[in-house]
Amino acid sequence: MRTRRTPGNAGELAGLTSVALLLLLAFAAAVIPRITPGENDATRRIAAIVIFAASYLALALGKVPGLVIDRAGVALVGACLMVVSGVMTLEDAWQAIDMGTITLLLGMMIVVANLRISGFFAVVNAWVVHRVHRPVLLLGAIVVVTGAFSAFLVNDAICLVMAPLVLELTLGLGRNPVPYLLAVAMASNVGSTATITGNPQNMMIGSFSQIPYTRFAAALAPVALIGLVLTIALLALLHRGEMRGAGLRPRLPRVKANRMLVARSLVATALVMALFFAGQPPAEAAIVVGALLLLTRRVKSARVYAEVDWSLLLMFAGLFIIVAGAERELLRPQTVAAVGRLHLDAVPVLGVVAAVLSNVVSNVPAVLLLKPFVAALPDHDRAWLVIAMASTLAGNFTVLGSIANLIVVERAARRGIAIGFWDHFRVGAPLTVLTLAVGTAWLMWR
Repeated sequence: MRTRRTPGNAGELAGLTSVALLLLLAFAAAVIPRITPGENDATRRIAAIVIFAASYLALALGKVPGLVIDRAGVALVGACLMVVSGVMTLEDAWQAIDMGTITLLLGMMIVVANLRISGFFAVVNAWVVHRVHRPVLLLGAIVVVTGAFSAFLVNDAICLVMAPLVLELTLGLGRNPVPYLLAVAMASNVGSTATITGNPQNMMIGSFSQIPYTRFAAALAPVALIGLVLTIALLALLHRGEMRGAGLRPRLPRVKANRMLVARSLVATALVMALFFAGQPPAEAAIVVGALLLLTRRVKSARVYAEVDWSLLLMFAGLFIIVAGAERELLRPQTVAAVGRLHLDAVPVLGVVAAVLSNVVSNVPAVLLLKPFVAALPDHDRAWLVIAMASTLAGNFTVLGSIANLIVVERAARRGIAIGFWDHFRVGAPLTVLTLAVGTAWLMWR
């Protein structure tokens, strides 16, 4: 029996075939400089272009035809090809990795892992639910809790925690879980705008720009706060039927939490936040506090390590090397001058460029791509704040816009709950436009 090929399937097949061909070209481009005698700048430049393009296309699509490799694997392969082709030496590759960003992300993951293992998030969830009695209040509570935690504790990790909790809660109440799960995804993106530790791209920006934690928060926390209000309003408006439902009668299972571990984890979280706001280097503060949390007789270190997203750290390391190789071979003065004519010093222009680029190649790669051009702008700090705001808020535009969205969708799918492209887009697109407008206006005014 023949399977009929739809236009959509044909288009996807063509796209994946293009990725495969580009990857083959990337491997060829990496090998040719090795077998070509003597120095060949043109060959290395071509290799850098092909490897960079193939890596970013595969990262944007999230898959490679015929393989089960993930984004972290793609980044690692791309980084290795940059070295094999001679674009970078192994020493250059190591130096290209921003260890401040990697260290900060690892430290915060350890802190969040301890909070999760202790049962703290389940306690908060139960406390909130017992105090809300209407669907719209439950929606608002989910947005506020998710947004507040995401502002300080890495939004991807918060989605991993909150999505299962919200699923269990809404299914137990007999409610439609979709708007509440959308609230988790969108509030995590919006709330994470507020601080350097809210999401991976902000951590990178904090490391690149050296903007103090307090100053970063003062600039973008108001945008996040307004954005959370808009998130509640849009979700409630576009899911009016669900919000008009009867009062809630929650019957939650007994929450299991270790009081000693909860207290210990909260003290550590408060300490690391205090160190951030006191002006201590975020990476140093996070990794030291994270390391101290491993000194315990109650939780095996392996259990904490299992909560760390090691593939995300690997993807970051690979991306740093890929972009550094591309910069070395492709970034010429005339290229910088041409980009400068786009008027990136204007807040609205830079915001639009960052938002569009974030939806094309994802927010973390977008930040790395924009990094070389920030140096040519007159106000570096403002430029980095604009990029942080736009690249984060743009994540709500489509379901593919951020890792946080994909985490929520994947967790929902495991329970048989489908969140389609349109389910997300009908709320995420207007929310993205409104929050970007608010953020742009705010950064132009202050």
